[in-house]
Amino acid sequence: MIAVAVAGALGRMGGEVIQAVSAAGDMQVVAGIDIKASGAERLPFPVSADLAALLKRSQAQVLVDFTVAEAAVENALTALDMGVRPVIGTSGISDSQLEQLRKKAEATGTGVFVAPNFALGAVLMMHFARIASRYFDSAEIIELHHDQKIDAPSGTAVKTAQDMVQAHGGPFVSNVPTKEPLPGGRGAEHGGVRIHSLRLPGLVANQEVIFGAQGQTLILRHDTTDRTAFMPGVIIALREVLKLDKLVVGLDNLLSLG
Repeated sequence: MIAVAVAGALGRMGGEVIQAVSAAGDMQVVAGIDIKASGAERLPFPVSADLAALLKRSQAQVLVDFTVAEAAVENALTALDMGVRPVIGTSGISDSQLEQLRKKAEATGTGVFVAPNFALGAVLMMHFARIASRYFDSAEIIELHHDQKIDAPSGTAVKTAQDMVQAHGGPFVSNVPTKEPLPGGRGAEHGGVRIHSLRLPGLVANQEVIFGAQGQTLILRHDTTDRTAFMPGVIIALREVLKLDKLVVGLDNLLSLG
């Protein structure tokens, strides 16, 4: 049985992870990490804010973290020092933070996995966008999320744009307005790919990648209607991270999509 510790165990995503792990036949939750105390009594495993002590006591093999970027990176560095493999689904992790994780994983010989999105459909959408980027010179991204999301653009949108520019072999062609009555009207930009962020109640996580060429458009869209969509990807990562001895980023690299 894979022994799993869950960071943010008393939050919404933590609760989904606990249910998914409990339903899998080859793993179990052995510890929960959370700064809150209310609700911990209903869980059949210890919950504490003391990550290091809890990991040691529970003998967890993997730490799942969907909290916030700063906390998730610090948690991961602590876990790696203890030989526990982190699986991180937190948005907004910077390149410098990834470099920290890469160096720590290398120094400890312990695997760590980071994914901007665990929904299999979203991963496939990003894969198809990389393929299409070889044939189109203009593209934009619209990402739509719930109104409690703290970062914009989303980590998924940023990673999609980065991968598209790499697959394209250079920057895309992008319209630059000569008039901009409201600053920022054209959205964020990476390598000529404009990214537009929507934040509204009623949404979970959605993304469109729109390619344009003479006389045609190609639209790739993925919609998440419930947080359970992320769980099959999390379960795959929990199994695969035990085979890693370095940092791996992106669920596509565990699915052999490249």
